[in-house]
Amino acid sequence: MENKIIPAKRVEEIKEYWFAGKMREVAAMNAHGLDVISLGVGGPDRMPSSEVIDTLCRSAQSEGNHTYQIASGIPQLREAMSKWYLDHYGVILNPDSEILPLIGSKEGILHISLAFLNPGDRVLVPNPGYMTYTGVSKMLGAEVVCYDLKENNNWQPDFDQLDQLASEGEIKLMWVNYPNMPTGACASISLFKRLIDFGKRHGIVIVHDNPYSFILNDNPLSILQIEGALKIAIELNSLSKSHNMAGWRMGMVSSNADFISWIRKMKSNIDSGQFKPVMEAAIKALLLPDTWYENLNNIYRGRRKVAEKIMTALGCSFDMSQRGLFLWGKLPYGKTDSAKFADRILKGARVFIVPGFIFGSNGEGYIRISLCAAEEKMMIALKRIEEFNKCNNDF
Repeated sequence: MENKIIPAKRVEEIKEYWFAGKMREVAAMNAHGLDVISLGVGGPDRMPSSEVIDTLCRSAQSEGNHTYQIASGIPQLREAMSKWYLDHYGVILNPDSEILPLIGSKEGILHISLAFLNPGDRVLVPNPGYMTYTGVSKMLGAEVVCYDLKENNNWQPDFDQLDQLASEGEIKLMWVNYPNMPTGACASISLFKRLIDFGKRHGIVIVHDNPYSFILNDNPLSILQIEGALKIAIELNSLSKSHNMAGWRMGMVSSNADFISWIRKMKSNIDSGQFKPVMEAAIKALLLPDTWYENLNNIYRGRRKVAEKIMTALGCSFDMSQRGLFLWGKLPYGKTDSAKFADRILKGARVFIVPGFIFGSNGEGYIRISLCAAEEKMMIALKRIEEFNKCNNDF
């Protein structure tokens, strides 16, 4: 009799990433000729700068650029990242010790968690929030402690609740994300000051995930702008959204020299560095002029207007002050099941949008529309939904 092989407990405890299963469903519909318009995933559809692509191609022709690289990346990349932080956030970072390139900020969530969390450690995770914060924490055997983000508090933390959660047992790490995904809520200097104060008072590392600060946002902010933040805070950033380089997997993490050294130690045991031509192209991207961001946002402004029309056609309400790559809307009065609502749109109008429940219990009753589709495609989605409405009065 053969012994049955069973996976590690974490395989049974962790659910498959929701988007993976849903995209298989959408692919199957497309295979049957249904031509689903996807307004779901936040993956930019535009090209990077032509200068960035040219740099990649030239560098890839160099014979010596195809070998392993070190986990900390080439010095010129760290220097460019440091300059980018200074130019756009006014934050001074030592490129040798306070900034580290990442193969995407999603991987950075794992590296940070490995560097700071032991099994059983408590981690503050926003509800609603990015699912990876929870998934990685559970993989490492940490205890996930959800803190509420609610519309009546502008999707910002309730600091009375945070103090209460901290009093119930030591918390090691807190995940924060502004402009917020999925709600589009923006941070402020005053909010960042309160978060840093909370972290210092309770000895909690505050990790700010900051990939959306340049999208439809006239005032990019970094939590590291706060005096004393480097002592207790870590910030993740990325070229995925701001430079249309999602598939290139180019991110960064910034903090004090000790924190970065611990994260680098974890990273060096996991990957062998990034492809040098990608790093050299990223340097070119980080040095692009302000007109790059202005032109990018002009495109997103047009898409955002169509997304607002789609939300209105669906009977959903939304906050005009949202920033970032998505539009977050509240379901019409009497509708509470976001999964059912989104599935009806998918099946009836052949438009894929994301139900809010996947981001946590406080996301139930909401939907999210991505701006990562051409404006023309979004207009077709709007017409499909309007036509579907005519035949379904209870929609």
